[in-house]
Amino acid sequence: MAGATAIATLCNFTGNPCKAIRFPVRSHSLYFPKLNFASLSKFSGVGWKAVRLNKPGSGFSCNCFSTISTNTTHYEFYDGSSEVELRLQLGVQDVQVSKDIFVDADGTSLSVRIKQSGSFVTLIETNSLFDKIMPAETIWYIDEDQLVINLKKQDPDLKWPDIVESWESLAAGSMQLLKGASIYIVGDSTEINQKVAHELAVGLGYTPLDTEELLESFAKQTIDAWVLAEGSDSLAEAESAVLESLSSHVRAVVATLGGQYGAAARPNNWRHLYSGFTVWLSQTEALDEDSAKEEARGHFQDSSLGYSNAEVVVKLQGWDADHAKSVAQASLSALKRLILSDKNLPGILSIIKSPFPFSA
Repeated sequence: MAGATAIATLCNFTGNPCKAIRFPVRSHSLYFPKLNFASLSKFSGVGWKAVRLNKPGSGFSCNCFSTISTNTTHYEFYDGSSEVELRLQLGVQDVQVSKDIFVDADGTSLSVRIKQSGSFVTLIETNSLFDKIMPAETIWYIDEDQLVINLKKQDPDLKWPDIVESWESLAAGSMQLLKGASIYIVGDSTEINQKVAHELAVGLGYTPLDTEELLESFAKQTIDAWVLAEGSDSLAEAESAVLESLSSHVRAVVATLGGQYGAAARPNNWRHLYSGFTVWLSQTEALDEDSAKEEARGHFQDSSLGYSNAEVVVKLQGWDADHAKSVAQASLSALKRLILSDKNLPGILSIIKSPFPFSA
């Protein structure tokens, strides 16, 4: 079996992109081989440039409005079996010769520029392709008023909804990877768990479920009143019972209670969270990726911390409810990378993560 990795994502709200960090993870019954951190680095070098006159056949077609570059107004995107095709409108751009076109492709990035009147115009530039490509096999050619770029997929089985990894493409593309597996959102803040879970459910078309709402509806009292009357242990056991009833659900995003009151904070109450993927939303004071990496590494190795059982941790530098979708996107991006490391995970997750995987 391929090695699985837990993934940490550093996310802030100052305009900087979220960054994924991979870590080896130990399950309760199996140990997954340690991965080299160098696997996170991009491919080096620029893509091979060529001019091809024949037009290749294309597969799934998607006309998309570009938000990647202010200079790009429109592109067409086609997903084939082993490659993707991008068609950029040259329009009024006066391209005299092919050497005035510069297509640079990296493992996860693409930059397209044209030389015009002694200066360069960027048609498209992104470092967030939907998945990895084989840059050395990049081919481009001019077809009338369009620049056509063919990118070879590293994973020919993965369908690309769009050329870039955006919220929309992640929501559409993750369905093929999750295979109906539910997602549990855990962390110290009930509010953050609920906001992000709602965005994920809407984006994926999953059923949104909220353990706070279910518990309060059942008990006819607030969570705070419950703790005052019966104590936090009672509440954690009650939420664990709710999670047991939800463990048979598919295509659901479950927001759990935050902090010490919640079942997820306690390692002995994780049995029913193993039925799906878990995302830990963790606030941090780390200012950079390296610091977040060390912090997350320590969390994953702390067996006394219930949240350390999560497959994904998203580190939040502060919190703004208006940016809940950005956190949801970071969570979904990390989940995508985790599943691509072992596509069998959605089907066997409940078995390999169970403390007693072969018990009745």
